[in-house]
Amino acid sequence: MIYHGNPVSRGIAAGPVFLYQPFTAAVSEAPLEEGAAAEALNKYESARKNAETELKAIRTRLQTADPEKAKIFTAHIDILFDEAMDGDIRELIENDRYSPDRAIDEVFEKYARILGKSPDPLIKERASDIRDVKNRLIRVWNGVPEKNLSSLPAPAVIVVHDLLPSDTATLDRKNVLAIVTEIGGSTSHSAIIARSYGIPAILGVENATEHFSQGETVIADALTGQVISEPTAEQLSDCAEKRRRFLAQQAQINAYMDKEAVTPDGVRVDIELNLASISGQSLEGAKCTDGVGLFRTEFLYLGRDSLPTEEEQFAVYREVLTSFGDRPVTLRTLDVGGDKKLDCLNLPHEENPFLGNRALRLCFDRPDIFRTQLRAAFRASVYGNLWIMFPMVASMDDIRRAKQAVSEVKEELTSEGIAFSPDVKLGIMIEIPSIALLADFAAKEVDFASVGTNDLCQYTMAVDRLNPAVSQYYQSYNPALFRLIHTAAKSFLENGKAICVCGELGGDRLGAAVLMGLGVRKLSMSISSVAQTRKLVNELPMKKAQEIAEKVLALSTAKEVEQYLNDALKDILS
Repeated sequence: MIYHGNPVSRGIAAGPVFLYQPFTAAVSEAPLEEGAAAEALNKYESARKNAETELKAIRTRLQTADPEKAKIFTAHIDILFDEAMDGDIRELIENDRYSPDRAIDEVFEKYARILGKSPDPLIKERASDIRDVKNRLIRVWNGVPEKNLSSLPAPAVIVVHDLLPSDTATLDRKNVLAIVTEIGGSTSHSAIIARSYGIPAILGVENATEHFSQGETVIADALTGQVISEPTAEQLSDCAEKRRRFLAQQAQINAYMDKEAVTPDGVRVDIELNLASISGQSLEGAKCTDGVGLFRTEFLYLGRDSLPTEEEQFAVYREVLTSFGDRPVTLRTLDVGGDKKLDCLNLPHEENPFLGNRALRLCFDRPDIFRTQLRAAFRASVYGNLWIMFPMVASMDDIRRAKQAVSEVKEELTSEGIAFSPDVKLGIMIEIPSIALLADFAAKEVDFASVGTNDLCQYTMAVDRLNPAVSQYYQSYNPALFRLIHTAAKSFLENGKAICVCGELGGDRLGAAVLMGLGVRKLSMSISSVAQTRKLVNELPMKKAQEIAEKVLALSTAKEVEQYLNDALKDILS
């Protein structure tokens, strides 16, 4: 049998299945007896302390070998002792006579559901952390020993409903041949960790834990998105050959990691980094990229009960600017909204958060937050080459209002005698179709633009990109999207202004070629896409890229575009 899923980390492997079934919380529905609340609260507190001991032990083990993964468990300790959730749990135990495990389950799930509705994949993934801590706490409450993937008996293909953050952080990577899950997308913990480790991964294989049995041999083909059960000897032989060719190809691609991205006919394309933290691992990308095309600043607001101060933000921005020297660092101002449950921001729930009060709109409503971030950014600007970018821009009014806020901050800093660079560039994200259609006006008002293709696609196609029920309508290769990008790029280039693409399409194996042909000379992406994109640029003449783009604009469906690109680029991508 052949089963299908979403290949989120390329590769192919064959081996025995390790069916991983982590602890599943089964809670007591029976109410506490009268007068039992005090004892239940004591047991709840004891369970919290024991869970904390486990988390600290894991963090200590990881501290030296992988400090980045250790931070996951610091965050889990913070969640474990979150005051809001703790207060809700205690109230259910004391006032409603809930058993502690039932109270834990209900409160943690409530907060996880709120975060899970976020349109921002990074915020959405916080729901996984909350559920991870919930499972640990209830497991400890039940006295069940921990079971994880830190020590596998032999190399295997992991098949699981979903991998939680603690599973991925402690993964016995030397023995993981591939990962197959029933749920998850390209921004999930499973996908991110698989790509960073170079492990083939296929997510969203429906009922995978029921289809495969412990120890049976399968082929996990994350080049096509297929999982093959009970493979024949011929299929296994084909898999081995396909794996050999893939590894040889990857070795060739990786050789381009540090190579300048210049087409055979002499056109340079800047390859920049999408940055979402200041960890040592993230900043390693400074060694092989031409700058930061998207510096997401939302991480500064996560996992805390107070807004980050100007000094805290200044220190972070200075560190990134210093790391990249003269290369541009494009800082995106705060992009959160009422859809996200952040302890430091008391925001109302919105029925349609994608179209709600978020990003720049929220900054206009909370000028104190906007002003603090702008002050910190301009103060840090003397340490490097700062570009500031405003998200969720829909109109010229938005641009002018944001520029006015910048002017006021610069006047403040000048009056206070605080130095800042006079060369900071101001730009916008093009992720709403209205501003793409007004790009000829916008290009006269700002210094640059960056296309956020993830949101531009969902707003153009009227589809929630995080809703699997409508995933077929989220079409990254739809010619309508490329036509909008063409309109925006043409206007900015005619005005002598830079335009970048920082969405998923910027590092896409097929899409990057079209973007080059449309005139985009700055592509920003995750570190895992850098080598592949540099190889593409070095092997694709710009004249050919322009012919490809012209053809794509003349096609009518996403399927036609994808088929054409696979054919046109087969010699480069093979």
